[in-house]
Amino acid sequence: MLTADRADDYWNHNAAYHRWLVNIAARHGGDVLDVGCGEGLLAQRLAAVSRSVVGIDADPTAIQRAVKRLQSTDNASVRLARFEAFDAEPRSVDLITFVASLHHLPLRETLQRAREMLRPAGELAVVGLSANKTVADWAWAALCTPVARAGSLLHRETDVGVAVADPRESLREIRTVTADVLPGAAIRRGLYYRYRLLWRNG
Repeated sequence: MLTADRADDYWNHNAAYHRWLVNIAARHGGDVLDVGCGEGLLAQRLAAVSRSVVGIDADPTAIQRAVKRLQSTDNASVRLARFEAFDAEPRSVDLITFVASLHHLPLRETLQRAREMLRPAGELAVVGLSANKTVADWAWAALCTPVARAGSLLHRETDVGVAVADPRESLREIRTVTADVLPGAAIRRGLYYRYRLLWRNG
């Protein structure tokens, strides 16, 4: 269960999806890899329901902040690394999470590598950003805008100062690549200009 009783808790458009990810992790109670962990709030929350959590990020400043956040969390650690270069054994994790980080990486190659790292029945969970390229994309973004603004005001949105990048692929393009690499994956548009992707290995 997520709580908001620590001064270093916060809400933003990514943290809005943490409960969904924590619930997935709780189904496994296993080993989690959080890709693009930023300053570590999600890793901290995942650790409460998991055997172990490793967060990786390519931003040295974010990693320094994550180390400080997780210093009293025995089953969570972070490493300065890009996903492409991260040294992990095949079939070594039960859950891989990407929150606003997949679009920083080559899509097809990243999904393929994530698939190889998952144990049987392991899951890949993505909270992602996509580029607006079609009428449907722009229409959904327009519908999201008042909800996003209301959520930001209601929850006092916090900018935690992590690296950002514009997404390259549209949701249609993401669906096409994902269907090829991860057959059966579910992709749904979400609020706050995000989509959710969930795939189970086997």
